[in-house]
Amino acid sequence: MASWVLSECGVRPLPRIYPKPRTGCAPQAFFNSNKLRISRTDQGFGSSFCSSDGIININKGRKWVVKVSAPPSTVIEEEEENKEAAETGVTEESEFDPAAPPPFKLSDIRAAIPKHCWVKNPWKSMSFVVRDVAVVFGLAAVAAYFNNLLLWPFYWFAQSTMFWALFVLGHDCGHGSFSNNPKLNSVAGHLLHSSILVPYHGWRISHRTHHQNHGHVENDESWHPLPEKIFKSLDNVTKKLRFTLPFPMLAYPIYLWSRSPGKTGSHYHPDSDLFVPNERKDVITSTVCWTAMVALLAGLSFVFGPLQILKLYGIPYLGFVMWLDLVTYLHHHGHEDKLPWYRGKEWSYLRGGLTTLDRDYGWINNIHHDIGTHVIHHLFPQIPHYNLIEATEAAKPVLGKYYKEPKKSSPIPFYLLGVLVRSLKKDHYVSDTGDIVYYQTDPQLSGSHKS
Repeated sequence: MASWVLSECGVRPLPRIYPKPRTGCAPQAFFNSNKLRISRTDQGFGSSFCSSDGIININKGRKWVVKVSAPPSTVIEEEEENKEAAETGVTEESEFDPAAPPPFKLSDIRAAIPKHCWVKNPWKSMSFVVRDVAVVFGLAAVAAYFNNLLLWPFYWFAQSTMFWALFVLGHDCGHGSFSNNPKLNSVAGHLLHSSILVPYHGWRISHRTHHQNHGHVENDESWHPLPEKIFKSLDNVTKKLRFTLPFPMLAYPIYLWSRSPGKTGSHYHPDSDLFVPNERKDVITSTVCWTAMVALLAGLSFVFGPLQILKLYGIPYLGFVMWLDLVTYLHHHGHEDKLPWYRGKEWSYLRGGLTTLDRDYGWINNIHHDIGTHVIHHLFPQIPHYNLIEATEAAKPVLGKYYKEPKKSSPIPFYLLGVLVRSLKKDHYVSDTGDIVYYQTDPQLSGSHKS
């Protein structure tokens, strides 16, 4: 007896791929594959088909169709693949491991980025400075002129965002991506950062340390995970302040003064652990500029009144701090998949940089100079901000699954607040041992078990 299979045209012979069994009508593997489904349809037929138990008759009055999802050869191949996956522990879902050494080198990514993306145009960079400074003074003039209770909240949000934009330009100066002229970078960086109470050289040096050690549990500088021993040594008040909103979003000024838990030093002090002796003069220069800005604000308070300076500068400064903490945190935390942190020989500059995240900020992408394109920036901080998008697109084919596509945002990125809340509930500390570690959760803070 021949083996048969149903097609849209009716019943047709099944090609002989395997030897016919001595009993039954079709290969046993065909019907043991759990791929056979019978469902109703509007087009009936009068015929029969074979099973391992014999003949099943289909009456014309009962409108049924046999649906086969794959031919026997495919079914058997799938069964063999599933068996192999079960033996090795590798499945389609678990096949990609973000902690695995990537199959490409940093030079491969560099080669994929067009050469013109590396070109720094000081005139273009300065044009962004002029634009942002003009907007800052324009917003302040409008707010002071109308001095309207309903207008102030809009001003505070807009001006804090512009302060953050100034910071990003000063950040480019610190990386040397603003121009090839170190003096221009230093002058522009001091003006931009001092105006928003950031010690330019002090922060520039610590941020360089962050880039050089990102993804390393002990050596990273900002928003790195706490080791379990340090986390459990913190008192409950400190834990609440670190993981309960809005307090973590106000951490930046404290970090500048005293760094993160487990680390010592200050961004203002030339003898801090952050700096080497030959950086002493740079740190002093930046601290003097920072002090001059504080003195200027104090003087303006006598002229215009402290309340007016609080509304024009103080509240936007706090908003800028929240922007800085939010963006910095979300570029290194909060992905739906657990991302690794490294120790010892498992860490490398490339592997650490690949755990950073791009984020989409909607309308604000252009305002804060596309800082959301963070992966390529972390790997190649020399690329000017206005070339980061093109460089990222060029690098994606090389990065493959190691690049985590950011979720598209609405015009205002409110969804990121949800990402932040979820992350702060579960990303608390990492194990004290192991070369590759992941965040764990403190049940007392999150109300849940360890992840």
